[in-house]
Amino acid sequence: MSYKLLGLALAAIGGTALAEPAFAQANEQFLPALVYRTGPYAPNGVPFANGVVDYWTMINERDGGINGVKIAFEECETGYATDKGVECYERLKGKGSTGAGYFSPLSTGITFALTEKVPGDKIPLLTLGYGRSESKDGTVFPWNFIALGSYWTAADVAIQHIAKEMGGIANLKGKKISLVYHDSPYGKEPIVALEALAKKDGFEFKAIPVTHPGVEQKSQWLAIRQDRPDYVLLWGWGVMNSTAIKEAAAVAYPRDKIIGVWWSGAEPDVIPAGDQAIGYKALMLQHPAGKFAVHADIDKYVVAKNKSAGADTVGQVLYNRGLINSMLGVEAIRTAQKKYGNKPLTGEQIRWGFENLDLSAARLKELGFAEMLKPLKLSCSNHQGADQARVQQWDGKAWKIISDFYTADLSLLDPMVKETAAKYAAEKKIAPRDCSKES
Repeated sequence: MSYKLLGLALAAIGGTALAEPAFAQANEQFLPALVYRTGPYAPNGVPFANGVVDYWTMINERDGGINGVKIAFEECETGYATDKGVECYERLKGKGSTGAGYFSPLSTGITFALTEKVPGDKIPLLTLGYGRSESKDGTVFPWNFIALGSYWTAADVAIQHIAKEMGGIANLKGKKISLVYHDSPYGKEPIVALEALAKKDGFEFKAIPVTHPGVEQKSQWLAIRQDRPDYVLLWGWGVMNSTAIKEAAAVAYPRDKIIGVWWSGAEPDVIPAGDQAIGYKALMLQHPAGKFAVHADIDKYVVAKNKSAGADTVGQVLYNRGLINSMLGVEAIRTAQKKYGNKPLTGEQIRWGFENLDLSAARLKELGFAEMLKPLKLSCSNHQGADQARVQQWDGKAWKIISDFYTADLSLLDPMVKETAAKYAAEKKIAPRDCSKES
């Protein structure tokens, strides 16, 4: 049995998966992958994990690694559980000749836990569109990179889209907007932003928790039927999303009045609900489903060589997000190599690469991501780099983009970021960095 098949077999029984032989040699960069291919969140975790490792495989197969430095990678099954995520981190952080290059927890709960650990270990966290919203502030969170957008970004964009459908911000006054959320750090993250928006725009906001894993929602949707909100926002994950759509249909709540966050807007969220999902809307973390220029090389160097972790998921929303996740990490390493040399780098060196990551439109085109992402630039003080999103709608067969890009209201969100980050710094006795002295 090949190492890849062995890894997937181990994942299927909840063990640690070797997605590639992870024998880190002297000229290899070790990259861990925290995944969940099992449990109630697997329908969403699997395609993301496939995209992550397929991009690394492509870099190895097509380019011989990152400027000649091969990527050695290893999966560790978390089941979306914070304690398992921490165990995986502790097990993998020291692997390789220079230790783990960076971690992507794929869980806000795991992100919260690891935020306390990575400063001591000097390993960056790449939390693509999730995690602590205030970690945009790199002066307080030097190791967290919440690239592309936070849940506060998502909350603001969702309200902007609702306002547009209602004919303007002024028409939000007196309306009811409810949030059905996964009762975890992930689901709770947008609440403070939505409360601030409700106060600013005059709508009535109600937050409705759903207990893990989200298969029991009847009481929540019966309450929604009674309360009759004008819109419902959905912050779900895994089986919770399709369950929410089915329960909305059961109480005759219109699906076109539901807007999911970008983790509630993939194929596994709607296909199980069948025709009941038609009309459902969700935010996009910029990118859509489908195949783009990068997929030609994925097909040639990974799928055609039978090295894909899941060829049946190529081009799906979350597979594409996994590609983006790994591309950002690879480009951060490539950026850091310009300063430190074409060799395996430490987490601290790779952090410099993230803070100096500058993906222009021309560079995104070279990488094959031109139609998936807008230019992105991170810095010492700004670890997010983007505050934009679009809206898509499910027509029963595919996702259709129904909006232009919205830009979040930074006059509202940036002061929230600064205030919350400052409170965290005071609580943890952290002295914020002076980015003017960073090089």
